[in-house]
Amino acid sequence: MKPIQLASLGIQHVLAMYAGAIIVPLIVGGALQLTPEQLTYLVAIDLFTCGIATLLQVWKNKFFGIGLPVMLGCTFTAVGPMIAIGKQYELSAVYGAIIAAGLFVVIIAKYFSKLRVLFPPIVTGSVVTIIGLTLIPAAMNNMAGGQGAKDFGDMTNIALAFGVLLLIVVLYRFFTGFIRSIAILLGMIAGTIAAAFMGKVDVSAVAKASWIHMPHVFYFGAPTFNGTAILTMVLVAVVSLVESTGVYFALGDICNRKLSDKDLANGYRAEGLAMIIGGLFNAFPYTTYSQNVGLVQLSGVKTRKVIYVAGIMLIVLGLVPKIAALATIIPAPVLGGAMLAMFGMVIAYGIKMLSQVEFASQENLFIIACSVGMGLGVTAVPNLFAELPASVRILTDSGIVAGSITAIVLNILFHVVPSKKRVQSSLRLNEQKVS
Repeated sequence: MKPIQLASLGIQHVLAMYAGAIIVPLIVGGALQLTPEQLTYLVAIDLFTCGIATLLQVWKNKFFGIGLPVMLGCTFTAVGPMIAIGKQYELSAVYGAIIAAGLFVVIIAKYFSKLRVLFPPIVTGSVVTIIGLTLIPAAMNNMAGGQGAKDFGDMTNIALAFGVLLLIVVLYRFFTGFIRSIAILLGMIAGTIAAAFMGKVDVSAVAKASWIHMPHVFYFGAPTFNGTAILTMVLVAVVSLVESTGVYFALGDICNRKLSDKDLANGYRAEGLAMIIGGLFNAFPYTTYSQNVGLVQLSGVKTRKVIYVAGIMLIVLGLVPKIAALATIIPAPVLGGAMLAMFGMVIAYGIKMLSQVEFASQENLFIIACSVGMGLGVTAVPNLFAELPASVRILTDSGIVAGSITAIVLNILFHVVPSKKRVQSSLRLNEQKVS
């Protein structure tokens, strides 16, 4: 493949995941009230570590890397928990928890690869659906101007947000291939230009940002290790591994490659290492991005060389704060319109995963009902567990974590434990027949 072809395909992969990669730091940084300078760093270091994480995953060796054409980005699952930990225990606890969770993933990777039975489509589909549903309120708040904004709910904000959403819909309806794959990014660019004419864009952050910088270890200070925060982030990591497992198998089918337990373990270890690096550089936990799987299928190009090029591009982008600062000037309504489409796609993907479930089974319906209900309920009524101790509340206050735990536990209760009992009873029947 010619260098120009490799470069163009690499850029396409970067653009397909770029919106998702920058939205997470913008949401988390905004919620934790970071300064424009800190927010610029957070976006830049996120792009840098996205590149590092991608290279770790695509480089297959004895210890880590699944060796599939997969891109890694910051996981949406971590958004709510990171904000909750940051508000209650400060940013240092967030990064201590991410480092500890990364170590946990590296240690359990070999064993987790053998636990496929615990994460069938009923669990993974419910979890992904919950992730999308619990993130929608953040999108709606931004569409109105951002929580706490003086012009919250102003009609100009609403018009701007729905204008972005309408443009994304039009691009999806009338275009295919590459344009469709970057529809959200194009919507955000067009929306920001329109907002600039309305006087809603402040470019001072771009002017102040430097052209080049080197990543800093512990930019926000040395990490602290809080037990409850670590447990929360470990649960986030497990949910992320469940999501990634589905992506691995999807890519395995596309690339005509049958994945072994060893392959899965290597993939999990790469994600664990990516989390540790994210914690050290004060970035994010990382997971496989499903939107890039669709791009592999659409383009028909399955070579890992393209992903190597995309990973290097992300690293270069992360070393240029001027580019990162451009993302921080996107107004909240523009971000909200794009977030609604993106998080809605997450819900749709979760429903698609649930389509593999046998809906004639009342047990399956009950698992979906309770897990999705718990996740959405905790998000809608965040004070539900207000009387619980603060150390416990950081688990129960996250709809994603509460709903995910519910799905996993109920699946074990209804499907894993009964199956063991059925095996034991069939063994007894066979013994009786023999005697």
